[in-house]
Amino acid sequence: MADAITPRSQDFAQWYNEIVRRAELADYTPVRGCMVIRPYGYALWENIQAALDRRFKETGHQNAYFPLFIPYSFIQKESEHIEGFSPQLAVVTHGGGEKLEEPLVVRPTSETIIGHLYAKWINSYRDLPLLINQWANVVRWEKATRPFLRTLEFLWQEGHTAHRTEKDAREETLKILELYRAFAEEDVCLSVLAGRKSESEKFAGAVETYAIEAMMPDGKALQSGTSHFLGQNFAKAFDIKFLDEDNVEKYVWTTSWGVSHRIVGGLIMQHGDDNGLVLPPQVAPYQVVVVPIIYDQTKAQVLEAAEKLTAMLKGASAFGEPLRVHADLDDTSSPGFKFSKWELKGVPVRLEIGPKDLAASQVMSVARDNRAKQPLKFDLGTGAFEHEKLEGILKGVHQRLKERAGEEMRSRLIETADFGEFKEIVAGKGFAVAGWDGTAETEAAVKEQTSATVRVLKSEVSSGKVTCVFSGRPAQYIAYWGQSY
Repeated sequence: MADAITPRSQDFAQWYNEIVRRAELADYTPVRGCMVIRPYGYALWENIQAALDRRFKETGHQNAYFPLFIPYSFIQKESEHIEGFSPQLAVVTHGGGEKLEEPLVVRPTSETIIGHLYAKWINSYRDLPLLINQWANVVRWEKATRPFLRTLEFLWQEGHTAHRTEKDAREETLKILELYRAFAEEDVCLSVLAGRKSESEKFAGAVETYAIEAMMPDGKALQSGTSHFLGQNFAKAFDIKFLDEDNVEKYVWTTSWGVSHRIVGGLIMQHGDDNGLVLPPQVAPYQVVVVPIIYDQTKAQVLEAAEKLTAMLKGASAFGEPLRVHADLDDTSSPGFKFSKWELKGVPVRLEIGPKDLAASQVMSVARDNRAKQPLKFDLGTGAFEHEKLEGILKGVHQRLKERAGEEMRSRLIETADFGEFKEIVAGKGFAVAGWDGTAETEAAVKEQTSATVRVLKSEVSSGKVTCVFSGRPAQYIAYWGQSY
């Protein structure tokens, strides 16, 4: 099966597209730019969703759901918002066979409709903070699309919070940024940079935007989550006020933040190899696959052992949760075919069990990331099995993926003060770490010449000793520059 996959080093984009389809994560549809997420891909998204949702609830956020359709006049209320989103809007003008009195926008994001409702719900300082998240689909009319990375319709979560003070809202913005960083690195094993975006890269209508940025093997950055400090922009546009303790009516301070199914594309690219997916154990649909090695003479005995082992493992745990295990009991395919199939699907650990293993009272474990083999004791009669060792193997896969991503990120952070070298770095080597004079003109000129932008700011410069890599003027910031998806 793996022989037909285009090698990553030969054509990275083609490799990615083949993996998405052949691993049965997603497929194309008759509507340009839309995809169907298949059960295996959706199970992966559900595990990502569960990991994030748990973190949100631990920090006091609650889930709700808001309408898919938004009055066009709402989008127009915040000037930067309408200017930023106009090219991507899908607008409904007819419904039920009649022209609508007011066009409806298919949700590109929900700040406006939520702002309208927050104005109804918030009256007193006692109603604050209001911490709401929703899991939803949104539509943005993209020109260039690719499964998971950029599609017309995509799945995401979007948090929307309202606060009494600017300090509280700013703290929320940074709290979520750190939550995203921890989730990306600890659950998905992506190494990311976390920081503030430049003015040109911020969310339309925000005062400040923060993001986590991953670096993919082809040298392009992937924005993997954003957290926005909205100030009072949307509060004033939608008249969201509260009566404070001092009996003075004031505008709330708001935030919004989101992670989409783009992060699925990130983990495919970060961890995959020429044989297919390599999935982090904490989010993999199946953490373990049991593959019986079947011969006619021992078929019944081996299948019985595989079924017993699988049933036993379903009662075990890993990473504090029930172990997700699947048995491939197909007796029409060769063991080699099944090994390739589950490597393609990226299952972290494969347990092989054949007549020789039964005779030795063991199963053979194979780690997906490095193909390391390790026998585990398994007694068919007593049901004894080395659960702790299996969990240790899963944790080993997780740790190696995390460490490998960190090492790769560090190798792709390249400092430079020379624009010629800068162009070589952003053309495929990674992030150029370089001075920026802080002007929109410089960032626009760099983008025109290299297609690179400021992904996030590293630090402010106060000494005057650092110069801008492009203009030569004193730098206001050290920035991480890169081309992006």
